Amino acid sequence: MAQSDFKIIVVGAGPAGLLLALLLSKQGISVIILDGADGLDVRPRATHYGPPAVQELRRAGVMDDVHADGFRPKVMCWRKIDGTYLAGLDNTVLGEDHPDRVACLPLDQLGPILYKHLQQQPTAEVKWGHKVAGLGQSDDKAWVQVSVAGTNEEEIKLEADYIVGCDGANSQIRRSLFGDMNFPGKTWDTQVVATNVYYKGFDEHGYEDANFIIHPENWHMASRITKDGMWRVSYGEKGGFTHEELKARQPAKFAAMLPGNPKPEDYVLANFSPYRVHQRLAEKMRVGRFLLAADSAHLCNPFGGLGLTGGIVDVGGLSDCLYGIWSGKADEDILDVYDTVRRQKYTEMVNPISSENLERLSSDPETVLEPGKDHFLTLCVKAAKDKGFAKELALGINALQYDFTQHFKKAE
Repeated sequence: MAQSDFKIIVVGAGPAGLLLALLLSKQGISVIILDGADGLDVRPRATHYGPPAVQELRRAGVMDDVHADGFRPKVMCWRKIDGTYLAGLDNTVLGEDHPDRVACLPLDQLGPILYKHLQQQPTAEVKWGHKVAGLGQSDDKAWVQVSVAGTNEEEIKLEADYIVGCDGANSQIRRSLFGDMNFPGKTWDTQVVATNVYYKGFDEHGYEDANFIIHPENWHMASRITKDGMWRVSYGEKGGFTHEELKARQPAKFAAMLPGNPKPEDYVLANFSPYRVHQRLAEKMRVGRFLLAADSAHLCNPFGGLGLTGGIVDVGGLSDCLYGIWSGKADEDILDVYDTVRRQKYTEMVNPISSENLERLSSDPETVLEPGKDHFLTLCVKAAKDKGFAKELALGINALQYDFTQHFKKAE
């Protein structure tokens, strides 16, 4: 098969799908993105990109734009609810010029950046209003049945060499492959309420760029997310409350949680989004010529940014695998390696660490630093006294990566 005949379909025009298409099309590979919506997702959602995600975004050529619109957070710390500093991790130990320092930019601002760059690629195309309704595959092709918004036509059939589901937590590709209810894992009893807020009290009380407040009831995260002073405050609530009940409880939660015990007139609430959080992993990330990546394949709670960073690392690795097949440098079984490795990274790293991050928040702040209580915070305390170790700890998340090019054929 000629390279010109090789085609990838990516389902989902969120950041994961756009990034995958951008990485592939920059190599000259033909890519079509299908999305049932009529445009980019405008929800703010996740915000922080760990070092391995920054590397993939840099490889895609978009980090200059990310830095222009976003910023580089400095200190991430854990506190008691009265503001007492417990432990922290200072990203500035890597230096101002380190290319892979943590970056912050809400996803609704990353999407337009990726889309702008993708539009410059002649081998890439985005088809909005194209909703996947069914799928199938043979030995040499995969296809999806697609309904097109605004038309009365019957479903159309689109074929490709491989089809990648990047269509999020409710992925139609995953559901079609494994069944609507088959997404192994668990849903936390706790609900998370994510808010965006302008409140001067964070700066007035000396808060760092990212603050995790440990408290049995009023645990939360308060993190600066934009240059103009917007903060993301995410906090826990018991399950069972309706959206209206959660909204009614929000002023009292802020008064109890935030520094200065603010009243509603003291801040501007820009966004309020309750949601359930999950720890789930698909049975497989490859089924023949169908592949899954990012939230389509796995979910975790948002504390620590492992879901976003892990999904971006998925995409970078998968782009290398598909490039290897297209270029003749790799056999198709490299996709089995992708399936095995990325699921293993979730099982051994993303799931346990993100779970610990959430459980830590509701632990006892009075005892959390006692010997043997919390291994990670113990490491943070050590890092505060050892700059070399602090650098190592700041880059520890790079263990999420895997070099799939080592499975390319050796040059004869």
